[in-house]
Amino acid sequence: MNRDYRILVTGASSGFGRLASQTLARAGHRVFAGMRDPHGRNAKAAAGLLASVGDSSGSIEVVALDVTADDVVDAAVALIKSSAGGLDVVINNAGIAAMGMLETFTAEQAAMLFQTNVIGVHRVNRAVLPLMRQANGGLLIHVSSVLGRYVIPFLGIYTASKFALEALAETYHYELAPLGIESVLVQPGTFPTNIMASMLTAADNARAAAYGALEDRHRGMRAMLEALPDNEHAPDPQQVADVILRIVSLPPGSRPLRTAVDPQGTAFVDAVNQASASVQAQLFGAMGMSGLLNTTTAGV
Repeated sequence: MNRDYRILVTGASSGFGRLASQTLARAGHRVFAGMRDPHGRNAKAAAGLLASVGDSSGSIEVVALDVTADDVVDAAVALIKSSAGGLDVVINNAGIAAMGMLETFTAEQAAMLFQTNVIGVHRVNRAVLPLMRQANGGLLIHVSSVLGRYVIPFLGIYTASKFALEALAETYHYELAPLGIESVLVQPGTFPTNIMASMLTAADNARAAAYGALEDRHRGMRAMLEALPDNEHAPDPQQVADVILRIVSLPPGSRPLRTAVDPQGTAFVDAVNQASASVQAQLFGAMGMSGLLNTTTAGV
């Protein structure tokens, strides 16, 4: 690691965001932990996060951040710029999970999910990229999912948002590399975090009932996922935070586009990632754009 970084983490009140903030601060970085309403409903989470750093060489500063609101995002980034002078790393972690048959989600629910999981990422990146371009370097880490690469029934609306995030992050990867800015993805599997307990529930119960036994299977699968935090053998979500720290610590230009972290194994997602990389290479070659696959970044 060349130096300590100024890092923004979105969705830092709990789950992967909270663990990543703590892990990065303990490694010596200056972390800006973004969360909604840190002086209200998330006041306890904010206080606990600040107290968790202890006497480490790094630091955590909590900032009010709602990725669905332009003015809030812009104000948070302006505050960070005023305080730290810029940003080296952004970890786009804020997200909403959802489970249910696709037909049972209303259009309004789908829009809300995409507003956070996809448009929110674009909103944050638009706010921070001028700072990174001015500095000729930076790193965007997007917390996606193995469900951004393959489909499982009952998780379609969530999966669709993660497929979209994968496309955004990979496009950023090619477009920003010539400017010295890296865009990469972390793809967690199933871990016991509060995102499962707070999953968006489909609003149209009448349509759900029409699916009969299939709806029963959905409810059983949901109950299993929601019970994970109480399972003593459940995988430790700290694994994801450790992977994020490892990526941040790698030399600029050596960070992989995708890193899967799945306690059940990464064979399936790795196969899709490898096939996609091969197809992209062939496509770019046919278009005379192979240089975009090999561009090295100037570094943060």
